[in-house]
Amino acid sequence: MSQSPGPRPAQPGIVAGNASVRERFPFDDTRDLDDARRGFLGTAAEPLIRNAEGAVVWDLEAYGFLAQDCPDTANPSLWRQSRLCSEHGLFEVVEGIYQIRGFDLSNMTVVEGSRGILVIDPLLSAETAAAALALYRSHRGDRQVTGVLYTHSHADHFGGVRGLLTDDELTAEIPVLAPHGFLAHAVSENIYAGTAMARRAAYMYGAALAKGPLGQIGAGLGPTTSTGGVGLVPPTHDITTTGQSETIDGIRMDFQLTPGTEAPAELNIHFPNRSALCMAENATHNLHNLLTPRGAEVRDPHAWADYLTEAVTLFADGTEVAFASHHWPVWGRDRVVEFLTEQRDLYAYLHDQTLRMLNQGLTPLEIAEQIQMPPNLERAWHTHGYYGSVSHNTKAIYQKYMGWFDGNPAHLWEHPPAESAKRYVEFMGGADEIVRRARKSYDEGDFRWVVQVVNHVLFAQPDHEAARSLQADALEQLGYGCENGPWRNFYLMGAYELRNGSIGTPTVTTSPDVLNALTLDQLFDALAIRLDGPKSWDADITLRWNLADQQHTQRLRNGVLTHVTGTGPAAGEPDVEVTLDEPDLRSVLLGTATVTDLADRGRAEITGNTNRIAELFGYLSDPDPDFTIVTP
Repeated sequence: MSQSPGPRPAQPGIVAGNASVRERFPFDDTRDLDDARRGFLGTAAEPLIRNAEGAVVWDLEAYGFLAQDCPDTANPSLWRQSRLCSEHGLFEVVEGIYQIRGFDLSNMTVVEGSRGILVIDPLLSAETAAAALALYRSHRGDRQVTGVLYTHSHADHFGGVRGLLTDDELTAEIPVLAPHGFLAHAVSENIYAGTAMARRAAYMYGAALAKGPLGQIGAGLGPTTSTGGVGLVPPTHDITTTGQSETIDGIRMDFQLTPGTEAPAELNIHFPNRSALCMAENATHNLHNLLTPRGAEVRDPHAWADYLTEAVTLFADGTEVAFASHHWPVWGRDRVVEFLTEQRDLYAYLHDQTLRMLNQGLTPLEIAEQIQMPPNLERAWHTHGYYGSVSHNTKAIYQKYMGWFDGNPAHLWEHPPAESAKRYVEFMGGADEIVRRARKSYDEGDFRWVVQVVNHVLFAQPDHEAARSLQADALEQLGYGCENGPWRNFYLMGAYELRNGSIGTPTVTTSPDVLNALTLDQLFDALAIRLDGPKSWDADITLRWNLADQQHTQRLRNGVLTHVTGTGPAAGEPDVEVTLDEPDLRSVLLGTATVTDLADRGRAEITGNTNRIAELFGYLSDPDPDFTIVTP
């Protein structure tokens, strides 16, 4: 009897996998739920938010089913996250700062001033923003909007602005603040590739799916996207530098610019008079995207991690609560520092380990399969891949540094997927049969197909001599036909290595001049990339380098080697200190001298356990300049 169309029940393997998630993680930890409900003042009496034509653009009760136990058709961890994101209403963060959460994918924050309110990130749609403002006013009074602030250039943080301001208010010179470059990026992202992005966003957020245990249960960053009207009021005030301060309606704000993190133009905000820190979308309760599946510019995880370190350095001592444009706040200075540094370690680990592995010759797919997260980070709920994922973020990092091409010439000019699929079906039958058929394709002049299909044989059986020979011949022919010089060189080098073996890296660019031109920051970063993360998961070492005019602290924790200039909360207290001059420090970092040797010669003074230095440097791995390309 045939089954009717529609969702199917979870299969045994999925059921077992979901059950194992329940065993691996602390689902009895309710701190996040407590925080998500803290400060609740009330929610809208009418759950349906409609546009001017009466169509529903948001339903506050759509996710009520998440209050039930997680079914077999959902990952329990995602169910838990979605349950937390479904909490909706007006919440007090601290006195004078309020958030409306659960009214859209993002949060809207309201800061009370002397005469009215500053609204931060007015959601995606005018309708949801208007409903959020109405809810605030129903509890806190009919205060006028005296300022608007966009934390970054994504539409769910500015699109609802016209739900806040009347036409008269729009011409009343109300200040609208945004990070430098906001407008150019906001427009380009939503116009240049806007059609394709929007189409893919329909898949990414599942807004059109039925909501329920067999359908859409959330987007990880929030429930889903609203479907109302999107607008944009251009900024009137640019935030151009970190350290810039502005006072709007009596509200003092100190800014940190974070371009190239979650958005090309983004900032964090400290409210010193309220001991509150807004982290925009740079630190939320999940691993974020480094390349969002809807499409965007690749984001910079190295800069992202550095900005989180900078946020701790700049603001930790004056912060008792951190909140963001998604999810729920974190209260208490120690918890804020822990949250921000773990978020920092998350992006730093992905960045450094991806680069370490690609420098050992691993491809994007191989890195995504092999990378393992440090246990301490994996145990923290806020580091889970609810929105971004370890798998596609590592591929994004590879793309950022190396582009789409993995270096294998067989991948330069492959047949498109549909044509390949037809041939794969035809060619099935084992390595010998594939090579036999590929030889026929070679005779027919279909060299592109030969290198594409025989490449699979070589990666399954790299010592298959007939495949190596045929692949080399076909690569050579493609090289012969290339108008492009680099393509020709790739094809012919591939043929050479298959016939003769690797010749390594003939030209080395890391000459003494290049090494001497590196800044100390770059040298510290180079060490971090070489750190073998899995081997150092359990290590916790803080090493401080004292120069005549500056201090540099390296901290190894969670498989991440971070570097802080100066002292402060982000630097911590050292296990061992070394006093020396900069040229000798550079020699140590470059590996041409050791601290012990320098100390023996009276050029360095060590305070603390010398063995900790050797332990830290012992976790460093070496890149492989001779890794294979045309074979695994």
